[in-house]
Amino acid sequence: MKNIFNQFCLFILIGAFIAPAFSQESAGACSVTGKTANLDFSLQDMNGNEVKLSDFKGQVILLDFWATWCGPCRIEIPGFIELFDKYQEQGLQILGISVDDPVDSLLLYAEEMEMNYPVLVGDGRDDVKDAFGPLYGFPSTFLINREGNICHQHTGFAPKEKFEEEILQLL
Repeated sequence: MKNIFNQFCLFILIGAFIAPAFSQESAGACSVTGKTANLDFSLQDMNGNEVKLSDFKGQVILLDFWATWCGPCRIEIPGFIELFDKYQEQGLQILGISVDDPVDSLLLYAEEMEMNYPVLVGDGRDDVKDAFGPLYGFPSTFLINREGNICHQHTGFAPKEKFEEEILQLL
């Protein structure tokens, strides 16, 4: 059993460093996926409030699928907090969708991490995950322009500076 656990941990660590190779990038501001984001979803945030993704159309959206157990997610979140503080007034909206965590865990985690952007409950919401998927790993992050097009997608860790560069192209 210990050997299986060690192999699993190694798999997670390797994925955290290899997955960024699967990031999609564009030469221009928005030519990567050619896909319009489906924002016709309502999710509850960790406080029980209904949040409609479509309410954010017209803003640049960083949509992050993550989990409390995900090491690379924990590393990215402080950068998202900084980016939200810096660019919210210019039209950046960050939305974090926790893929499988219960609300009580989200509340504790968000408080510990000092998350300043909406944390949405994705547990049991395969429809939302499937609309952006298949998701091959976590974090899975999408940058959506003001017109609702997916312009950049990252699977695995990406540095704050990379997100900032892409956000600035879209603002």
